[in-house]
Amino acid sequence: MIRKLTLEAPSWNKHEIMRYARIRGANDTYNDLIDACIAEAEAVLSYRVCYAILPVSYTDDQLYIGKINAPYQTIGKAIRNAEEVLLFAATVGAPFDRLIQKYSLLEPSKALMMQAIGAERAESLCDAFCGKMNTELCCDGKRLTPRVSPGYGDIPMEMQRDIFTVLDCSRQIGLTLDESLLMSPSKSVTAIAGIVGECETESDKCTSCDKTDCAYRK
Repeated sequence: MIRKLTLEAPSWNKHEIMRYARIRGANDTYNDLIDACIAEAEAVLSYRVCYAILPVSYTDDQLYIGKINAPYQTIGKAIRNAEEVLLFAATVGAPFDRLIQKYSLLEPSKALMMQAIGAERAESLCDAFCGKMNTELCCDGKRLTPRVSPGYGDIPMEMQRDIFTVLDCSRQIGLTLDESLLMSPSKSVTAIAGIVGECETESDKCTSCDKTDCAYRK
């Protein structure tokens, strides 16, 4: 069963915005620009998610999430010991894309900051949604594992097609996928997280990732 919901705006994290903008170290130079961009972005941002909880099964050494064949080491490692998986898609909406496009023509420095804000908002939305799900799962003595997404580790971007088919993202939250596997709105995320018992030890997504040269590694 596919569910959808709209969340309240998550708290802003300027440190993450600067990280996505590749601004290194403590730097107050961009504070005014960030504040101006946030003020403008708040008027157009929305926070929508669609999701499903699917069973995990193994057949002939193949991993299946529902009917999705996902024989990828990164997924297997992330959802180890899970019997169910949370599959979800999240977006901050098309109007924010139009804001980025406007400043790409008028003010490139502002467009760059808007791109960073969009990345921070999408990740903050995912964090808020997973936090909400963890609160609900806690009642049953369960929790989520760190989430992973297509393009992360050995998970191919082509898996997006399966996720979009299962979640019916276009109808549920207006999120589409083109032939090049690009999502629209662009500031959107699809992800997978295992559902495990509370006795499982939790690990940070970055420290458990083998890609140590990632520019966004915390």
